[in-house]
Formats: sequence, structure tokens, C-alpha cells
Amino acid sequence: MDIKTKELVNKGIMLPLMEEFYTIQGEGAHTGTSAYFIRVGGCDVGCHWCDVKESWDAKLHPPTLSDEIVNNAKQYAKTIVITGGEPLMWNMQYLTASLQKEGLQTHIETSGAYELSGQWNWICLSPKKTKLPLDQIYHEAHELKMIIHNKNDFEFAEQEAAKVSDHCGLYLQPEWSKKEMITPMIVEYVMKNPKWKISLQTHKYLNIP
Repeated sequence: MDIKTKELVNKGIMLPLMEEFYTIQGEGAHTGTSAYFIRVGGCDVGCHWCDVKESWDAKLHPPTLSDEIVNNAKQYAKTIVITGGEPLMWNMQYLTASLQKEGLQTHIETSGAYELSGQWNWICLSPKKTKLPLDQIYHEAHELKMIIHNKNDFEFAEQEAAKVSDHCGLYLQPEWSKKEMITPMIVEYVMKNPKWKISLQTHKYLNIP
């Protein structure tokens, strides 16, 4: 990457775009909503069950002008979901301000492991044990989505739920590869602890990209 391109990436005027696509939001509070997804490359959180590990190496994904991304997004949906990878590894201010100028709703899916940047209508925080969120984002999160891979993750979920604000929705989601074993555990847990809701990866059940 040449110096000029690196400067533009640092400012968020360009971003390492992995993919962008129009689909149905499959998880969490906005399940069933049509949304345009912008997947940004780069992640060092390292979840062993990540289903987009090809996003981890930002160098594999060419720097793309944020203006081009906005022009593509505005043709499809009012809800724009920025995900990764870990999108907060990059400066999100330019992209989100540009999207909002077009009247679009900006959502982010993040581990919270990096400083919060950008203008957001909805923040989905999904903490990971390997690299915990920074303190700032807990108060800003609208949705806490905890991935349950084993029974010990319920304790981790409660620890993280204690850090968010009262307006933050709480969701437990089974890790896909263990869904048959984990889902009944989540059902039982939510019935005993009704502050939580269940999130399922409905797009996978429906074979939606």
C-alpha cells in the first residue's frame, strides 16, 4: 500500500472492503429486516468458531473509496449494517457520516475491542473473551449479543450484561456448529432468566446469504 492510500485508509476515506451485499438481517433485534451489509476486512480478535476467517487479513481486501461504498449502498436499503472482521479497527466517521447524509440508518456489529468511531443509529456489541470490549462502548450499545459455545459462556454473558446500560437489549445466540446441543440450554436459561432473549442465525436456516 502506497503512502497516499495509507493516509486515505487512516482517515476512513478508503476502507479495506471484503464484500458488500443486500440481504435479510438474520440475527438479533433486527432479525427479518432487509439490510445492505458492508463487510470490512481486518480482525485480530481471533474467534476459533468465526465463519468469515477470510476477513481477518486486511491486506487481502483492496482499499475501496468510501464514497463508492455509499453510492452502492443507497441503491438498496435504508438499513446499512457495517460488519467484519472488526470494523472498528478503522475510522468509521467518514463512511457513517456519508451514509447518514443520504438518510440511511447506520448499524454496526462489533466486538468493541477498539475505540468507537462513527455515527451510529444502532450498535450491536458482541464481546469475545479473547479481546474484551473497551469500557466506552458498553454504555453506547443498543444490543448485547452473546455467542454461547459452551455452558461456561453463560457466566461470561452475565458478566458482560452487568456492564451495559438499562436500555441495551440482551440476546443469547447459539454458536452455529453446536446449535443442536446449545439451543435447548439457551431456551432453558432464558425461561429462568427472562431479561434475556434468544437470537438465532435465521439466515442460515433459510439459506439466505
